[in-house]
Amino acid sequence: MRIDIHQHLLGERLIDALSRRHAAPSIVPDEGGWQLRVAGEADSFLARADADPVARLALLDADGIDRALILLSSALGIESLSDDEARPLLDAYHDDLAELGSERFGGWGAVPLAEPEPDDVDAVAARGLQGVSLPATALATPAGWERLAPLLARAEHHDLPVFVHPGPVAGPPLPGVPAWWPALTDYVAQMNAAWHGFLLAGRPSHPRLRVVFALLAGGAPLHTERLAARGGPAARAHDTGIFYDTSSYGPRTIDATIRVVGADQLVFGSDRPVVGGTVPPPHTALGHALLSANPARLLTSTHIPV
Repeated sequence: MRIDIHQHLLGERLIDALSRRHAAPSIVPDEGGWQLRVAGEADSFLARADADPVARLALLDADGIDRALILLSSALGIESLSDDEARPLLDAYHDDLAELGSERFGGWGAVPLAEPEPDDVDAVAARGLQGVSLPATALATPAGWERLAPLLARAEHHDLPVFVHPGPVAGPPLPGVPAWWPALTDYVAQMNAAWHGFLLAGRPSHPRLRVVFALLAGGAPLHTERLAARGGPAARAHDTGIFYDTSSYGPRTIDATIRVVGADQLVFGSDRPVVGGTVPPPHTALGHALLSANPARLLTSTHIPV
């Protein structure tokens, strides 16, 4: 089975709930779709076709993908809202996932983080979802990994992997910068910090937790030599329980990452509809690894050496 582990698909319930909000994150109808308003970034346009499950299935066929895993973009900032604000939005997201109506879609669960409750991870497991997604902003320091340790321990208990995705951008949009600026600066820095935080604080506390970092962890593994030179836990970069989603990157950066952590740790993520991504040729050794063999290891029980 060929799996794309990283797609976004806003459903009717979540769109309706966001449209009733006045503060970010919110959504405003526009001709042919909606304007998505997120704190710290310029508005972005979401076409109706990008929220259409039937259209997305057609794209899966065109890409030769058997199954796509949907996750809530943590860049929206929903998980970081107050508990009263976050829960109705997360309920809408999960209900939308449950009604996609095709076995070709799976999903990552999301949980509120203002008042972390391990029971929310139990609910993700009960829904039969593939794992739990968390924003990198909540995990960008060792203290962040420690704060969410009860959630991570519960994910470990249920044998659920954790997907670390860029979180919301801090502060208002910077004046005079293009729309792509946060994705190339803030997002990358968040992922880099979350990866280092996991090596330092996450893995020692959760020896059997499988974790996948979006966008190749912001290129963090490429700094392993510098980590070693500064006395950090560089050996943990070769942890077989850490996976890297290839979203937004092409052959050069993928090859460089493979040279550090090995091809067995990379999984394909398209980040549709934000980017799209080039699907690796499935009949090559690397294509089979990224699309089939490695996602299977990420998503199913695997013994991780302590």
